[in-house]
Amino acid sequence: MLTSTYLLRQRRFLPLFATQLFNAFNDNFYKTAMVLFVVYGLYNSEAAETKFSAIASGLFILPFFVLSALSGLLADMRDKAKIIRWIKTAEIGIMLCGGTGLLLGWSGHLIGTVAIPLMLLALLAMGVHSTFFGPIKYAILPQHLRKDEVLAGTGLVEAGTYIAILAGTILAGWIPVQWAAAGVVVTAILGYLTSRSVPPAPPLEKGQPLDWHVIRSSIALVKNTMHDDEVFYAILAISFFWTIGAVLFIQFPPLAKNVLLANEQVASLFLVVFSIGVAIGSVAVNALLKGEVSARYAPASVLAMGLFVACFYLVCRVWTARHSGGLMDVSEFLSQPLAAPILLSLLLIAITGGMFVVPLYAFLTTKVDPGQAARTVAANNIVNSGAMVIGSLITMALSWAAVPLTEQVLLSALMCLVSAWLGWMLHRAEREAAAAAAAAAE
Repeated sequence: MLTSTYLLRQRRFLPLFATQLFNAFNDNFYKTAMVLFVVYGLYNSEAAETKFSAIASGLFILPFFVLSALSGLLADMRDKAKIIRWIKTAEIGIMLCGGTGLLLGWSGHLIGTVAIPLMLLALLAMGVHSTFFGPIKYAILPQHLRKDEVLAGTGLVEAGTYIAILAGTILAGWIPVQWAAAGVVVTAILGYLTSRSVPPAPPLEKGQPLDWHVIRSSIALVKNTMHDDEVFYAILAISFFWTIGAVLFIQFPPLAKNVLLANEQVASLFLVVFSIGVAIGSVAVNALLKGEVSARYAPASVLAMGLFVACFYLVCRVWTARHSGGLMDVSEFLSQPLAAPILLSLLLIAITGGMFVVPLYAFLTTKVDPGQAARTVAANNIVNSGAMVIGSLITMALSWAAVPLTEQVLLSALMCLVSAWLGWMLHRAEREAAAAAAAAAE
């Protein structure tokens, strides 16, 4: 069965899928609402806006780098469904903190001393929350799905993630910040309720102790995971892809405001188009591969992504707006002659990016022992987050060095060449592994 939508009718998949939807929605609803509110409502400096956007991204990513080893071990050593429910309970408290920060900022009280610190503290805590949830949402799939369903399930989770990002991003750009403050708390409660129906997923390996020394356990986890060439190159390729993604997402709000002269609703529209594209790419590559876990389309996909990033850069360079003054709303932006090429470039960037990255996540759960799947995803998160933090630091450094935002976009296009090379190395390792397995079977 090539279509994967039948999984949405299965209790072994639907509650996890719904919980992940609420999780991805709330992460991005809160983060986007916070960043857009600060960039458009509190700051009036391109450098300060880019710096805040980079700091916010870095704070959200940092827990993945520090705590992923512990989260992966915990997920493999304990019932994954129980851990999901613990995590979703914690999210309710985190969002109460973040919502309070948004309300204080909206009311104009204690902005620099309490409101912004509370917002950033909640964002950091959501990073911790997602660090512990991330390995489970992929590692639980081989326990609840058949082997020929794992790629389909991964594609649905990835597509659902970006649909949820889409919904959260739309709301964050269009509703008042005070309503966003209430919305993040309500969503956290809904996520907890759906998590209660996730079927049990007991540990496949028992008796191994948890290592609470996060640095030592992180190094050991990555080292133990990287011995398989297919997993090694998949992790490197995913990490470089998300470095590119981090740079682009940091640049979108200040670029929309300062280069394209558009308001926060247009910045939200950019993120919406990007999310739609990744969802399309996630489903399309599953159809092309017909359920097979393979990286054969990875190099071409990311090369195409780099080409479309370069197109986006060129359109931004020649952008001139014809409007009455001030920041354009969505209707004014869409009336501009170059608006269509901007949005089409973004859509194609995201489609090709989704086609590149989704099969690589399936490598992490199908090429290792099921009892170590969560640890493999956690090792991937450690390397991913380190690369994304580096991407955030590079963006901050370029802003401090007064490098124009449009030139920073060009850096993302050049980085796609490295991702293409890593995708090709992964496909070569895949072919070598298949040849070795065939020779052993003779």
